[in-house]
Order: sequence, then structure tokens, then C-alpha cells
Amino acid sequence: MASTISLQGTELQAKTRVLLTLWQMGGAEEKVKKSELTTRSKRSREKAGDYKDIFNDLQEAGAIAIVTEKRVAKVSLTEKGKQILGEGLKNPDFSFDGNQVGSKVVNAVLNWYRQSDANVLTAPVTEKEGAKEGAIASYEAFEKVALEVYDRLNRDYNLDDLVPIYRIRREIASGVSREQFKQWMLEMQANDIFQLMGGEMPDITPDRREDSIETPVGGLRYYAKRLN
Repeated sequence: MASTISLQGTELQAKTRVLLTLWQMGGAEEKVKKSELTTRSKRSREKAGDYKDIFNDLQEAGAIAIVTEKRVAKVSLTEKGKQILGEGLKNPDFSFDGNQVGSKVVNAVLNWYRQSDANVLTAPVTEKEGAKEGAIASYEAFEKVALEVYDRLNRDYNLDDLVPIYRIRREIASGVSREQFKQWMLEMQANDIFQLMGGEMPDITPDRREDSIETPVGGLRYYAKRLN
């Protein structure tokens, strides 16, 4: 994240904590106030502003939906958010540190595992496992989906024909492994459908860089531009 962020821990901890808190507050069934969610998610030495990028990343990943009602921002947890929460809790790099853990947090985790659908917890797509149910089985299918996602992001967010690759990856993450995504995106470039471009990304973060593409010649490509 940007150097102005002063989270007391890792992005994985913060994102998983926000999703768990949102779920605990009933965000899977109804919208909750963003201000209340932030207050309950942040720790004593953190500020609400420290979570701006966390909320942006979760929204871009499709984990949460944010709407404004009567000038009050409200947040809800999506089905994809439930999956990401399950993956976060199972991630060996995730842990609660000493000043995070209280009875409410422990009970929330217990309730999550008791109530969540088994598929959410046991069927994440990883690079080693490859895509599972609902996977994109061929390059032709991937090309169609990638173009649909590109066109929608470009249109809805006014991206001026330069769509961040990390956003395309996150939109179709459940359908294709990380390595297969890279190979097929490079194939689309070889077929003169996409041009994968480098340059600067002002709001780059470590996770966004990781979700971009490194080409065989060693250069990072952050954007896709449609050629036809």
C-alpha cells in the first residue's frame, strides 16, 4: 500500500478482519453503515482513513458493494466476499495478533465456520490446484470472457481504453488459475487482440503489482488496450 497508510499489520489481516466484521454485523443479508464497520474493524492506533485503500481494493475485487443512501455510505458482503473471507481465514499467513483477539472476534470466527457453506471454505481456486467448478476450460472461452470484462470495466469506470490488468484478473479469478490467466492474456496479445502495456500506475500497491503480468522479457505490464 501507499506509504501514507499506517495499518497495524498486513493487508491480509486488515481485509480479512473487515470482511469478518461485516459478516458478523449481518452484512451478507443487509447493508451496514460504512462508518460503523470501519470503527469496529480498526484497531486503537489506526484511523478511519487508513482503511480507504482496503475498502477500495475489496470493492474492486467484488468482495463488497458500497452504496450511498441519504448521504450515508453503506456496505454489504457479496458471495465472492464470503469466498475471499473463507480463503483469508484459511491462509497460513493470516493470524490475529495479541491486541486483536477478544471474545467477539473468537465467537465471530466460530460462527463463521459453523454457519458458512462448505463450498466457500473448501473450494478456493489456487494456482497449484487450477480452476475448479465454473472454470474457463479453453482459450476461446477465456477470450470471450476477458473481452466482456474489459469492455464493461472500460465503460463503467471511464478508463479511456487502458484497463488495469489486475482488475481483469480479479473479475475472473474464480474461473482460471493465475498461471493460465497469464498465458492466455499473452496469447491474446500475440493474436493482436490486446496490447499489454507498462508505464506508470499512480495507485500501485504490492498486491496490484502481483496481479499484473510480467512478460517473458522481464517487463511488468499493468494495462490492457484492446486493438480490435
